[in-house]
Amino acid sequence: MDTPVDAYLRRIGAGRPAAADPAGLRELHRRHLIAVPFENLSIHLGEDIVLDEKLILAKIVDARRGGFCYELNGAFGALLRELGYGVSLLAARPYEGKRPTVPYSHLALRVEAADGSRWLADVGFGKHSEYPLSLDDSGEQTDPGGVFRIVPTEDDDLDVLMNGKLEYRLERRPRELADFEVGSWYNRTSPRSHFTGSLVCSRLAEDGGRLTLSGRNLVTTSAQGARTERELAADEVLDTYRDLFGLELDREPRVVDRSPRMVDETDVAGGADGTPGNAGT
Repeated sequence: MDTPVDAYLRRIGAGRPAAADPAGLRELHRRHLIAVPFENLSIHLGEDIVLDEKLILAKIVDARRGGFCYELNGAFGALLRELGYGVSLLAARPYEGKRPTVPYSHLALRVEAADGSRWLADVGFGKHSEYPLSLDDSGEQTDPGGVFRIVPTEDDDLDVLMNGKLEYRLERRPRELADFEVGSWYNRTSPRSHFTGSLVCSRLAEDGGRLTLSGRNLVTTSAQGARTERELAADEVLDTYRDLFGLELDREPRVVDRSPRMVDETDVAGGADGTPGNAGT
């Protein structure tokens, strides 16, 4: 009898691991990045995004869609638990240069394998590591996606660096999916959010390259870094979503105008540098 786990594994083109070990985790992580695109299309199709595990799984597995970090890592964490891995949801703040984004603006996974090893799994950060990163190693970790380090901070958080650049700061405290509701709301509604101002659909290619469709702009990057870019005609867009990303859409997503409204200082919990807090806009 087909189980939800079987359906999920079929969705990502992966076999069931013989054990909840690091090798199985590596294979699942890479297959997920190849099969399930990082995309924000629901925001621009007028589809609600609800952080409920059953609804997320229905979207990704049954409807064969992608999603952003809360959906992708939320669903992947549910799969890993069913396969015997220990999983914790962790909150992270991506950095734009030296400035952090709003709290809870990213969700990543701490995964414990059967041998006790601990891993950072993240299938919801776009171009990042192909494989999970060891949380037991503060040295350089070489991955097809780059050279990574996970470094403890003075506040007992973890800084995740890619090629020497701070990508995000990770809290160690485990969270529940509901804890990310405000961050998700901000990312899908605020005019200050990258997700509301542009379209993105991106996945890892089988050969280690990357395919990205931003609106009608298709970018193909090889594993060696060679890049080609092409503007699609209107009648090519839906076929491209289907053929390159496996997404069956009934209409082309379009960016919705979300012009910023006037706010006063009580509307946002921001820092001294003007970074908006988790109250959003």
